[in-house]
Amino acid sequence: MNGEQTYGISDLAHEFGITARAIRFYEDKGLIAPVRDGQRRIFSPRDRVRLKLILRGKRLGFSLREIQEILDLYDAEPGEAGQLAHLLAKFGERRESLIRQREDIDLTLQEIDRLEDQCRDLLTTGDD
Repeated sequence: MNGEQTYGISDLAHEFGITARAIRFYEDKGLIAPVRDGQRRIFSPRDRVRLKLILRGKRLGFSLREIQEILDLYDAEPGEAGQLAHLLAKFGERRESLIRQREDIDLTLQEIDRLEDQCRDLLTTGDD
């Protein structure tokens, strides 16, 4: 591949702590596109970066569809600037979603605290 560094599927699986099956899944979804040499997959530095971005996107809670959109924007006009602007918008959406989830969790924890107190009170008054 033009003398540039290449990676095998096991190299990337080991580096990122994922299974080869996960990498094949991302390939099947069109998120990465290694060159084939018979049955062997040869991954370029670009594939490696894309895999890193896929895993980061998953960790941040983005769907595969959203990750695909973000990755595809790099190659479309206006290129990286468009990708970054889209990514900033997605970060904002994700932040708002997480804030709402945190508020829901806080309310649920408050409800659990209240119910625990009621149960303890009932147990204490029931001992009489």
